Amino acid sequence: MIEVEHLTKYYGPFPAVEDISFRAERGEILGFLGPNAAGKTTTMRVLTGYMPATSGTVRVAGFDVARESLDVRRREGYLPETVPLYTEMEVWPYLGFVAELKGIGRSARAAAVAGVVERCDLGAVERQRIGSLSKGYRQRVGLAQALLGDPEVLILDEPTIGLDPRQILEIRRLIKELGGRRTVILSTHILPEVSQTCHRVIIINKGRLVAVDTPENLTAQLQKSARIVVQAAAPAAELARRLGAVRGVARVAPEESGAAAGAASARVMVECERGADPRAELARQVVAAGWDLVELRSVVMTLEDIFIQLVTEEQEVPA
Repeated sequence: MIEVEHLTKYYGPFPAVEDISFRAERGEILGFLGPNAAGKTTTMRVLTGYMPATSGTVRVAGFDVARESLDVRRREGYLPETVPLYTEMEVWPYLGFVAELKGIGRSARAAAVAGVVERCDLGAVERQRIGSLSKGYRQRVGLAQALLGDPEVLILDEPTIGLDPRQILEIRRLIKELGGRRTVILSTHILPEVSQTCHRVIIINKGRLVAVDTPENLTAQLQKSARIVVQAAAPAAELARRLGAVRGVARVAPEESGAAAGAASARVMVECERGADPRAELARQVVAAGWDLVELRSVVMTLEDIFIQLVTEEQEVPA
């Protein structure tokens, strides 16, 4: 559905995006991650035909963005990070105006507007002037205009910015529903949002592609060995010594223990050899020593851990 090949965009001598390639399939929700000024917004603007690439090829639904821009725009809905709204207009007339611009016929226009008003929960403000709305409601108006025309592709740049927790959950649910029939590219700084919503993630840094994969596969690649937190009512040095002797344990490092467990409680991080799973034996060693086992749990890398590690490694590579 979306094919990006060797995309490069320069602003003068500065490469905002440099030789990135990726694909997004029909029905896929693709998370787009990167620190500020990484090139996310620039890439999205090229995908929508808002600005031309310096070099490379971008196709949406088989149409070339550079040569067949109108065909691409008919198939896309775009929510930019800063939503361009006509603040002097009321919500319903504004959405009707956008529907007309998108070529929705007069007979179908009212139903189309009513549909996005309901989906984006705008019924309470549909006759209010956009300039009088809160930031959260303006964001929802922006999402509603992107949905008009039932586009095959949705490109959403920070779609939940300014929303309260309840509204964020509603928009996440809506994005998941939309992803079943549409291709969605979602840029956000809220990493749990990507974990809960997206099928795959793209991570870029300084305009370069760092990773493209599922969060699960990235975790498997980056987390070289299993890590296990063990907390017991035991002297810290004794706990570390005993667990360090267990088969399959590579290293034991002290951790800060929880105050609720008491001063006599010690917590350690057990790093395992590749392929080893010594959890059962760790528990047996604690019990055999006569200590109370307070906690034993595996530690899995979060998307935030993955993001920080990949971006940090990229920054440490000499130019």
